Amino acid sequence: MLVATLLWSMAGVVSRHLEAAGGVEATFWRSFFNAVALVVLLARLRGVRALKATLASADPTLWLSGICWAVMFTAFMVAISMTTVANVLVTMAIAPLVTALVARVALGHRLPARTWAAIVVAGAGIAWMYVHELAAVDDRHLAGTAIALAVPLAAALNWTAIQRSRSGGADLLVAVLIGAVLSALLTFGAALPLRATPHDLLLLAILGVFQLAVPCLISVAAARVLAAPEAALLSLLEIVFGVLWTWLGAAEAPSRHVLAGGALVLGALVANESIALRQRRLVAGAT
Repeated sequence: MLVATLLWSMAGVVSRHLEAAGGVEATFWRSFFNAVALVVLLARLRGVRALKATLASADPTLWLSGICWAVMFTAFMVAISMTTVANVLVTMAIAPLVTALVARVALGHRLPARTWAAIVVAGAGIAWMYVHELAAVDDRHLAGTAIALAVPLAAALNWTAIQRSRSGGADLLVAVLIGAVLSALLTFGAALPLRATPHDLLLLAILGVFQLAVPCLISVAAARVLAAPEAALLSLLEIVFGVLWTWLGAAEAPSRHVLAGGALVLGALVANESIALRQRRLVAGAT
């Protein structure tokens, strides 16, 4: 999961070095290369026959997860083309708390007081960011931040689907491929005419393979065995590393209100997940 987090975090800084590909076209190419890489990787991992059989199945969990991946792949790239990487990553950081709310409704999980408190504090951090974005002259940043909200919402539904499948059922590694194909198909028309240079295609191929295909497969496999608090804590490193890489590699410094809002969100998440992990270990030690 740590390796997946490090690979995910390079999206922002690499995207800032594109020459001609816009947000929608960059989304198309990244998803296209992601899909190609996943076909190769999954055919090797699962076998061609098994991969075809899974894709031909009508398992609703598989296709729900695939749609969620498509939303995440698309919304993320479009969002970072409209606003700063820090805005997008801090907005995405609320995914564990949104997941807790979705799990409360869909799976009947009870939310402890600490999680409700974390939701309130993280919500305040996001609200702080949005208030300042509303006051900004450039509405494009606000729109980009709003689009970024689709990522944690889809991630919450996806995580719940993965949790449901722990006892068996759909092969959700294949859902990542479905998401990549859907994202590429959805953005192809809007991406025309294609303007990406060979330099852009190289960078987008790197993103498709090493920033999406490989870490997404790793994360889905890890999610089946890691405790939810452990996975959530490790995933927070994407925000820290992503902002740092873009700051150092693209001179995109986060604003003060993004840092303040991000500190509230990350602080709430770290406190909530750390307490949960500690309680889990105490229970395991007692048994």
